[in-house]
Amino acid sequence: MTDQAVDTDGVRLSDEASGEPWFLGRTRELKELRADIERAGLDTLSGRKAPRARVLLIAGRPGSGRTALAEELTARVADAYPDGVLRARLSEPDGTRVPVDRLARELLTALGETSAPGAGEDDLTGALRTALAERRALLLLDDAADAGQVDALLPDTPGCLAVVVSGGPLTGIADVRPCTLGGLDTKSAVELLSRRIGSVRITVDPRAAECLVEECQGQPAALALAGGWLAARPKAAVADLAKHLHAETGESGPVGRVLRLAHAALPSPAARILRLLSLAPAGLVDPHTASALAGCSVSGARTTLDDFVALGLLRPARSPLPEYEVPGCLHPLLRALAEQHDRPAELQLARARMLERTVRLLQSCRAITETDSPQAREKLLGMPRALRFATPRDAAEWLKLRRPALLAAARLAVADGELDTLARRLMSQLVRAMAAHFGTRAAAPDLYGVHRLVLDVAERRELPREKAAALLNLADLDARTGRTAEALVRYRAALDAGREADDPYATGRAMESVGGAHLELGDYDRAADWFGRALAQRLARGEQPDAARLYGRIGTAHTYAGRYGEALRNWRAAVAGHRRSGDVAAHARALSELARVQEYAGRPEESLRTCQEAVEWARRAEDVRLQAALHLRLADTLDRLGDPTAAGLHRGAAERMLAAEPAGNRPSDDSDPEHGANTCEIRSTPTED
Repeated sequence: MTDQAVDTDGVRLSDEASGEPWFLGRTRELKELRADIERAGLDTLSGRKAPRARVLLIAGRPGSGRTALAEELTARVADAYPDGVLRARLSEPDGTRVPVDRLARELLTALGETSAPGAGEDDLTGALRTALAERRALLLLDDAADAGQVDALLPDTPGCLAVVVSGGPLTGIADVRPCTLGGLDTKSAVELLSRRIGSVRITVDPRAAECLVEECQGQPAALALAGGWLAARPKAAVADLAKHLHAETGESGPVGRVLRLAHAALPSPAARILRLLSLAPAGLVDPHTASALAGCSVSGARTTLDDFVALGLLRPARSPLPEYEVPGCLHPLLRALAEQHDRPAELQLARARMLERTVRLLQSCRAITETDSPQAREKLLGMPRALRFATPRDAAEWLKLRRPALLAAARLAVADGELDTLARRLMSQLVRAMAAHFGTRAAAPDLYGVHRLVLDVAERRELPREKAAALLNLADLDARTGRTAEALVRYRAALDAGREADDPYATGRAMESVGGAHLELGDYDRAADWFGRALAQRLARGEQPDAARLYGRIGTAHTYAGRYGEALRNWRAAVAGHRRSGDVAAHARALSELARVQEYAGRPEESLRTCQEAVEWARRAEDVRLQAALHLRLADTLDRLGDPTAAGLHRGAAERMLAAEPAGNRPSDDSDPEHGANTCEIRSTPTED
């Protein structure tokens, strides 16, 4: 093959021997673009401060080198933007417009900013503008579908710069500086070929090289593919390729003609793998994906992918993993070749194999974190070596780096509509792997999107049990981010779905969560009523620990409503229930809350005795934080009863305990362990493991 890797979307190439990129042509365009950065805009000329970031537009057809020019410009001016370069692709490989909310969330993540799961487009774009307000950053927005996408992402910061790549003009955005690309000039195009195949074949027949450039219309993508074809055939003359292309017919343009020629020259197995790469999620493919699509070995797939890079058919992705990117200009052409050469059933089978492999990788990724589970270790050892991770850290890094492709795989699987069983398994394992490695809170924005996909499948397939699970998970995330009213609507819908499925777990969970939402909204009567309904179900099923917890939640609702008699009755029932079930920690917390309500009810002596009992149970539970909080409460109560000496002793005990605790873990006396919208978790999606 050859020792050079080519970016077929432009003329920015990388020599593998030196690792240094080099760029051909576009000297005039680069000069004009750099001048446009500093050129005064209409606002400046009129004496007003520029209200937004400067926007440079690089427009051209796919394959014209527009992305490569944008990357080269970015590389040359990046030093002027100390807060870094943010990249986003505004269209999917198949041309589908990427929603603005997803783009804004990805850019916020790149900035290290957190975003609320389920937040709307306006909230996310507003958060993005706020995050960029004090920064001087460069945004590279590739493959923009329309002006609305770009406008929503632009910072209100004149110190930022947006470099936008698009197929045409962006009407509606003020003061855009456009740069429209055609083909490369002949000299640069011939130099590109020379770098790919050496100078000898160019020198012996310079006219043939010029003819080849003409056949390729100077398009860098077509020239890169032509160079790859020639580099793989050292004895072929440049004139031979020019004649082949001249004889090719079709309306796919020069890139399509060269691609068909390159495809026809590949061995049958390699040609099939190339076509199937059009199925790769987000246009990102690794050896496992290619192996599953083609049904070949992982090592064989990696060798083939490396060969494709040498031929200009793929480019290495920006990742430490062995990961590759299908150039955007080739994706629709490969899809057309797949539809032409492969039967629909074969393509569907390839998709199924890819999803199944992804599910197994996610199972392995999660299982390696379960070091205390003999079943998980046994399952892990039963997997092929190629699917195992060496350490939990390796698994977490793989999950982090493959995250865009994994989320895209879930979206594509749901959109396909024919592989819903696999889609459900994939989403279940993705949720579990992310929760295991990143934690539910950190992964919440991604999990919200996955749960919405689960809901789509459940509604399409009329699966009420799965629908209830998805609605509960979405509602939980809404509740945790302060969208309690929206959460309440989803909890009620989950209750209906749980009843339809005759699922007592989902039904009870939904009733309790409805009560929790009413509690958060300050409707204490409704909260107590819904907690009571959930309690009746738990008691009927003999679920004593959950019943004890619900007694406490009812007590909390009555406490907030000022009905201390009802609150005391329910907290005593909670204490008795936890004592019967043997949950020492819950018993201690319930006694603590009972003491609090006794104090509210004007019974300080009773509160003092209950609090002392709670300290003893907290000691048995080895809950140092609760012990400290109780000692502080005892001190306050003793002060009110006129015993400052005893109060000082309890404060001293609390201070000694708190001194041994990290500052962020120190409790306050106002902590309410029974309060909150939800106190239990539901499975991510009720599918088989």
